[in-house]
Amino acid sequence: MMKVEKFVVNEWQENCFIAYDETKEAVIIDCGAHSAREFERLTYFVERMGLKPVAQLCTHLHLDHIFGTQMVLDKWGLAPVAGAADAFLVEQWPMISAMFGMPGEPQPPMPGSYLGDGDAVRFGNSVLKVLETPGHSPGSLCFYSKSDNILFSGDVLFNYGVGRSDLPGGNGQQLCNSIASKLFTLPDETKVYCGHGPETTIGDEKFGNPFM
Repeated sequence: MMKVEKFVVNEWQENCFIAYDETKEAVIIDCGAHSAREFERLTYFVERMGLKPVAQLCTHLHLDHIFGTQMVLDKWGLAPVAGAADAFLVEQWPMISAMFGMPGEPQPPMPGSYLGDGDAVRFGNSVLKVLETPGHSPGSLCFYSKSDNILFSGDVLFNYGVGRSDLPGGNGQQLCNSIASKLFTLPDETKVYCGHGPETTIGDEKFGNPFM
């Protein structure tokens, strides 16, 4: 059975997650830790629980979701894994970080590999299916566990909200299409862990999300 621990980090109050199961193998999702102190909270949890991180996953490569990817790489040797269409967000890091008022911010590592629609991320006894959900960013991914009824939605779907589509590579119509065709087809009871804010369910969003 998959368990999930949430860490709220950085100036944008981004949600970083550690997912793990009874084998103690774990994946780190969207490490946006922006300081050593924030990262220490994460490493303390891993060590206290006796976990073994085996993958670093990124739902997308906007700066608030990848501030801590270098720290994960340094600590556990795990390069980030993401959607290929988002690679430009790291390649153009100096320009993008300056756009958000952070010139000189150290550039995070490029992904070590890429995931696409239908791929599976396996750790311990758990499997996360990859769903390509472009619109918030071109390479946005969601990670879905059918057996545990869990979805990590990144910034695609929020609690009664959707991700913004006015950033480089964003597309509002594409975002809505991704949600309707990839996420709203999941079971209503699916618990959604969002990139910002509280959790929700697919059922609640299907019947109450004002943007859809």
